[in-house]
Amino acid sequence: MPFNLPIFLTWLRVAAIPFLVALYYLPPGWLSVPERDLISALVFVAASLTDWADGYLARRLNQTSAFGAFLDPVADKLLVAAALIILVDQGRADAVAAIVIIGREITISALREWMAKIGAARNVAVSMLGKVKTVAQMLAIPLLLYYAPLPFAPEGWGMPIIGSFLLWFAAIMTLWSMGYYLYKALPEISTQGRGH
Repeated sequence: MPFNLPIFLTWLRVAAIPFLVALYYLPPGWLSVPERDLISALVFVAASLTDWADGYLARRLNQTSAFGAFLDPVADKLLVAAALIILVDQGRADAVAAIVIIGREITISALREWMAKIGAARNVAVSMLGKVKTVAQMLAIPLLLYYAPLPFAPEGWGMPIIGSFLLWFAAIMTLWSMGYYLYKALPEISTQGRGH
């Protein structure tokens, strides 16, 4: 297994997951709810930034590897899934939106793996729809983890409202992008289905 700075950053993102989960199971009195929410939001943001940093450094330092290409999206999906499960458990996110997002990640990951095996990975390369979905969910999750009112905002407006809106937007974009990827893969699916 190769080890370099980009892969180290990816492993840090994986290590952040149990830390993030543990924050919500600390004994009462260790942290106040606002402190816990602030720390969890900061942990998620810091972990998310390593996603940008590891890709940038891998290209800049010419340290790309097959293992890094495998681990990077796995770390992303585990981080997002863990955060969404926490948010549903805390009553801050709708379970339907979380299921849609997590289900899509599993489906598209499996589709990409299968398309790579048959030499058609380019057909399901990351699209602008997928990027918009990712940006929306990566903004929504820390807002819902922090879950505090915005200073000087109208009554009822704050992190929960904005975060919920962005999460539902991400869920809609998730379905749209999944439909797009499945449509792009349809010729290969049809060909393989006929046994050719």
